[in-house]
Amino acid sequence: MPAPQKHVIGLVFYPGMTSLDMVGPHQVFGALPGVELHRIWKTLAPITCDDGLVIVPDTTFSTCPPLDVICVGGGLEQRAVVDDPEVLDFFHKQGKTARFITSVCSGAEFLAKAGLLEGYRAATHWGMREQLMTNQGVEIVNERVVVDRNRITGGGVTAGIDFGLTVASILCGEETAKMIQLLLEYDPAPPFDAGSPEKAGPELVEKAIALMQQMSSLEFANPVR
Repeated sequence: MPAPQKHVIGLVFYPGMTSLDMVGPHQVFGALPGVELHRIWKTLAPITCDDGLVIVPDTTFSTCPPLDVICVGGGLEQRAVVDDPEVLDFFHKQGKTARFITSVCSGAEFLAKAGLLEGYRAATHWGMREQLMTNQGVEIVNERVVVDRNRITGGGVTAGIDFGLTVASILCGEETAKMIQLLLEYDPAPPFDAGSPEKAGPELVEKAIALMQQMSSLEFANPVR
């Protein structure tokens, strides 16, 4: 049996990010055959996510090899790093050669500011759609996962698992992706039907926006007004 094709995948972590944005895809990618998985930041110092979870990078911008897949998530404190020239330069560099340029949640803003989403359709967190469309000129669509040529983007937070399985199917085939889904027992049956602004209703959406504004440096908009 031939050896599986090697896939070099890099997940960019940063202080104040939302851990589940990347933990979901990380869990999926870690089950792929032949994968070389990098957890990337400027330094190897531990990173504290916006929920208090601590992640330890194993690769820096300067030591990172060329990636087949580069991915970044969002975070309540991403404003502190999203305009950092060193961060954007890293995306520019990797974006020139990566097979797939990807994001989850409001991580799409990093790609947009690096000029990597111009002319592409993309998904993001519902609270960031208006900002990215208005300020970055990105064609944001209300979908769980969007595949537009070699740009693959996921919606908010939990969409990272759907995103990861989509990438897995592209890299290694649908059967492999289905097997990983089964191993993770990913069979969503949420206790409430309030997982999108359209389903949650305007009153709950307004309360959610107020809470996010209180916790975050980002600005969120109501997509159902």
